[in-house]
Amino acid sequence: MDALLQFLSVFGISLLELWAAVPAGIAMGLPAPLVWVATLCGALTGVWLVVFAGERLRAWLVNRFGHGGVSEEGRLRHIWERYGVPGWGLLAPFALGAPLAAALGVALGAPRGRLLLWLSIGVTLWTSALTVIAALGEEAVLRLF
Repeated sequence: MDALLQFLSVFGISLLELWAAVPAGIAMGLPAPLVWVATLCGALTGVWLVVFAGERLRAWLVNRFGHGGVSEEGRLRHIWERYGVPGWGLLAPFALGAPLAAALGVALGAPRGRLLLWLSIGVTLWTSALTVIAALGEEAVLRLF
C-alpha cells in the first residue's frame, strides 16, 4: 500500500477514534513516527471541528429549547465539576475518545479556548503513549517470531 494512502487512512481513522488509528497504522507497516503524526493531526482536526461546530449547535439548541448542557445531577456533571477543563482534557480522550470528549465538553459549557487547549494536550499525550506502546509491542512480537 502506498505510504501516502496509509498516512491518509490513519488520519481518517483518527478523525473518529485515535485508539483505532495507531494500531491500524502500525499494522499497515507505516513507521511509528508517521503513525504518530497522522493520528495526532487527525484527532486534533476532529476535536477542532467538533468544538467549532458544537458551539453553534449548542447555541441553536439553547435558543430553541431553552435548556442546554447535561443535567445537574448526572455523573458527567459530577466529573466535570470535580476536575474542570484541565482534567476533562487530559482524561476524556482516554475514556471517551477525542471527538466525543470535545462534544461533551461543549455540551457542558466549557470555554472554547480552554477546551481546545486541554483536549489538544490530552490527545497529544495519549497519542504519544499509544504509539510508543504499539511500536514496542510490534517489535517484541517480531523478535519472538
